[in-house]
Amino acid sequence: MDLWTKGAYWRRLYVWLLVYSLLLVGCFVVFQYNREKEFKAAELNSQLQLINNYISSELADGKSMSEIRLGELQPVGDIRVSIIDSGGKVIYDNSLDHLPGSSHLNRKEIAEAVRYGTGYSLRRHSESTGSTYFYSATRTPDGMIIRTALPYSLPLSHVLRADFTFLWISGGVMVLFCVLGFIATRRVAQHVSRLSRFAASAERGERITDTEPFPHDELGEISNHIVRLYARLQQAVSDRDREHACAMHQQQEKERIKKQLTNNINHELKTPVASIQVCIETLLAHENMAPEKRQEFLERSLANAVRLKRLLADVALITRMDDGGKVISRGPVDLAAVIGDVVSDCALAAEAKGMVIDSDVRGPLPMIGNEGLLASVFYNLIENAIAYSGGTKVEVKTLGCYRDKVVISVSDNGCGVGPDHIDHLFERFYRVDKGRSRASGGTGLGLSIVKNAVLLHNGSIRVAEQASGGLLFTIMLPLDQNCLMID
Repeated sequence: MDLWTKGAYWRRLYVWLLVYSLLLVGCFVVFQYNREKEFKAAELNSQLQLINNYISSELADGKSMSEIRLGELQPVGDIRVSIIDSGGKVIYDNSLDHLPGSSHLNRKEIAEAVRYGTGYSLRRHSESTGSTYFYSATRTPDGMIIRTALPYSLPLSHVLRADFTFLWISGGVMVLFCVLGFIATRRVAQHVSRLSRFAASAERGERITDTEPFPHDELGEISNHIVRLYARLQQAVSDRDREHACAMHQQQEKERIKKQLTNNINHELKTPVASIQVCIETLLAHENMAPEKRQEFLERSLANAVRLKRLLADVALITRMDDGGKVISRGPVDLAAVIGDVVSDCALAAEAKGMVIDSDVRGPLPMIGNEGLLASVFYNLIENAIAYSGGTKVEVKTLGCYRDKVVISVSDNGCGVGPDHIDHLFERFYRVDKGRSRASGGTGLGLSIVKNAVLLHNGSIRVAEQASGGLLFTIMLPLDQNCLMID
């Protein structure tokens, strides 16, 4: 940017600094010039005072003015000598043919001589001769005034003229001031211009792209503070917008999942409800039905009612977990004991299927959580393996126990599910074999409950298909650090 054409602030600042410098140097020049001129005038006055004293001494010795020789004492040009009596009347003047009759007591040099003994006048016009003189007066012991004067001519003006060397030096100093002022104000103008551009960008809400630091001075520090403050504010706004967008996305995702859950629930409820309805209508329509057939319809209704109850219980549990962990109570839990209880409860069901459950999880494994949810994790995994794997063995192992985490695996040696289904196992109502799942009373929510329960305990779960067959679930859960430290 052209600072001279656009930097009005810089121009005003530079002009004010220039005027200030000119005034400062001008005042110094005028003061120094007058001081040196007065010094030279005082020096010339001292010389004339010596002449006055010489004349006074000669007159005291009885000589007349015509007998006094002043040729060798004249500093510049011819000297005009006047003698004034105590009444101010001129009684002798070597430059006048006729002596003035007026009193000279009002003359500056005379008045000073009367009062102080000596006096001089730097440049005064003479009424008697019409010329301008430099006067020097001395009072004698008898009250007479001896006054000498030099015509204010070119030689005398040269004597009284000040030495112009200091004027050149002062001019050089002024030029230096102007150059330094130009550099300083231009630097300030650059700061102000950058701040102006920054303010314009901030007003438009733009991101800060100017990373060039300001100079290390007071204005630079202030500018850097403003830029850093705006950067933090901008970052805070960006974080707020990102968190808001994330919250909105989560809310939309939650709404989508709830809507999907509602649709899936409606779909899943239709089958058991329709089956129960058909069975009851058949029983009501055929009062004379054979007892064996009636028993079959009643058992089918009971099985569908049990399935409906399990579905409602799973939906209620999923809803509680979706609403957040605040509604789920937490407390000290020994995970090893929970897994041991689950293995014991599932042992009979596994035996009925010709399977065994092998567990080497040893405790204690203290953690803070909900015992019911943690139990549901391992119930669902073990029951799914028993119901659907088709294998002969279920293994529950501790893969590793670190300082604040434990890793536990649940695996089977069954047929597995195939790579196309692995990524969908934790989805709600997802079934690998829909007919077989419904026939066994499954709701399609078990593995979704497992995943949500693990996440609510700040853990993680992965599933993979083993090379030897079957599925391997790997669960990582945090342990209670305080209890571990006490142990």
